[in-house]
Amino acid sequence: MSALKPDEVARYLQENPVFFEDHADLLSSIHVPHPRGGPAIPLSDRQVGMLREKVKALEAKLAELIQFGEENDVISEKVHRLAVVLLSSRTLPTGLHELYYNLREDFTIPHAALRLWRGAGAEAEFEPVSDELRDFAAKLDAPFCGPNANFEAAGWFGEASPRIRSVAFMPLRELDETFGMLALASEDLLRFYPEMGTLYLKRIGEMVGAALLRFV
Repeated sequence: MSALKPDEVARYLQENPVFFEDHADLLSSIHVPHPRGGPAIPLSDRQVGMLREKVKALEAKLAELIQFGEENDVISEKVHRLAVVLLSSRTLPTGLHELYYNLREDFTIPHAALRLWRGAGAEAEFEPVSDELRDFAAKLDAPFCGPNANFEAAGWFGEASPRIRSVAFMPLRELDETFGMLALASEDLLRFYPEMGTLYLKRIGEMVGAALLRFV
């Protein structure tokens, strides 16, 4: 009688799950190679070791999820505070001051600026922008994040403009009409990068746009 092939043995055990219940003594008598190159160990010990490794992996994943949850809670609280100060602002200059202050102090974003092409005023936010920039903002389905490629909006940051290395752009809209754009910037190339999550940036852009509608 020819010897069974390994895949035949594996298939038999899969098709007969009660095999080791009927032959429980085999679990302690069968020895398998040690996973780390040590002496052979009983099959039962190998199973226990595999379960311990799975538990460790699950614990690490759980710790990672908890950390992400805590970080999201912190960001959500910051977004909430920004919403409160924007809603409580009675004038456009006050609203802009609170916006820039919170982005700088709460979100540690060193540079923020915006432009509005609806309404008029003496503020820098009403300075004219090119048609190309308006088209760019209107076509944004989500916040843009990436390195500074000599964008027009990178020139909104005064003396810091030559040092800007990464940017984030959020359109300001009323329904389907884009009436402005909020720009964030940093001297750090990796502060805003294409693969980063943009959920909170999108919410900030929508919130700022809604708040500014009262004044424009």
